Amino acid sequence: MSIAEFYGRWAALYDRVATAPGVGGWRRAAARRVARPGDTVVEMGCGTGANLPYLRERVGPGGRVVGVDLTGPLLARARRRAAAYDNVAVVRGDATRPPVAAADAVLATFVCGLFDAPDAVVDDWCDLVGTGGRVALMDATVTEDPLGRPLNPLFRGFVAAGAPGSGPGAVLRAPFGRPDEPLSERVDASRTALVDRTEARSYETFALGFVGLLAGRVR
Repeated sequence: MSIAEFYGRWAALYDRVATAPGVGGWRRAAARRVARPGDTVVEMGCGTGANLPYLRERVGPGGRVVGVDLTGPLLARARRRAAAYDNVAVVRGDATRPPVAAADAVLATFVCGLFDAPDAVVDDWCDLVGTGGRVALMDATVTEDPLGRPLNPLFRGFVAAGAPGSGPGAVLRAPFGRPDEPLSERVDASRTALVDRTEARSYETFALGFVGLLAGRVR
């Protein structure tokens, strides 16, 4: 099963997770780091559009927000959210080859861990926004926070449950293994690429360190 098919099948559950209590604070922080009034902001892998209202709030009526995603059932939900605004659009496309010619900023939340070559993808996003443009990445990995570390096994189970083709046995074994290693390696690669291309960076964490938000301005 492809990633798009997997997330399409579980679109309703994905949307509930994406809009769970407390998650809105992370999304508002991401929008604040990347978007300015009047900007054109592209969200790569917008999913069900949970970030779109926060981005629209930041760019205001003079800006524009574009969400890009491959998965039809997720986009259907995103379009319903976008319908409330005349300057928010959702298009079907591949975040690794976005159907966008230019933008002031790019936001990607919980998608870099899905790419085979996340460093190259982030590099392309930096080229898209150009010098002075902003890119922000929000992703989840295991945590080093002392309060959160006891929950790392549960996080590994969550990662296994969210992997296409992963059955109940893999989920049960996950707390005792490292199914999150490919995810963490991809997230680290994407963050390293962003650090290499940007200045005036910020980094903050949420949810006991499981979620990290890195943002910067392209040199």
